[in-house]
Amino acid sequence: MFRALTAFNATVSRWCMFAAVTGLMGIVIVVALQVFGRYVLNDTPTWAESTALVLILYVTMLGAAVGVRDAGHIGLESLLILAPEALRLKLEIVIHVLVGTFGLIMAWNGAVLAESVMSYKIPTLGLSEGFNHIPLVIAGALIALFSLEHIVALLRGEEVIPSWH
Repeated sequence: MFRALTAFNATVSRWCMFAAVTGLMGIVIVVALQVFGRYVLNDTPTWAESTALVLILYVTMLGAAVGVRDAGHIGLESLLILAPEALRLKLEIVIHVLVGTFGLIMAWNGAVLAESVMSYKIPTLGLSEGFNHIPLVIAGALIALFSLEHIVALLRGEEVIPSWH
């Protein structure tokens, strides 16, 4: 069961990284078009700023979720190093429980927020305003799932191998 969870999480994490990198390239292209339009053509594309903001939300949230799986988040390492070995495992589990709880809260409240603004439109894109809050839901759920993987790995005495390996 744990192997299936690890394989699933590694695959999802890798796809999130690819999506985030693609989104980052999209941001560069959109902002370059915006600058070109503003300073060369003297006519800024109206959709460019909104598109860049939406892409930033997706890149940031997907990157944050991958950071949790690959243990790139702030994990109170200095506190763990100073703790005795017997207490270290318990502290690591508590940290992952707190991070996972944060992810669940983020997913829940992101869903509530997305649902509450779903009828509004992003003026220059014509997309629902809820589209801006979907990354909170996705990242929150993934953070909780990735934290669960870390907890199970700690209890089994194993380490989660980063998805970029």
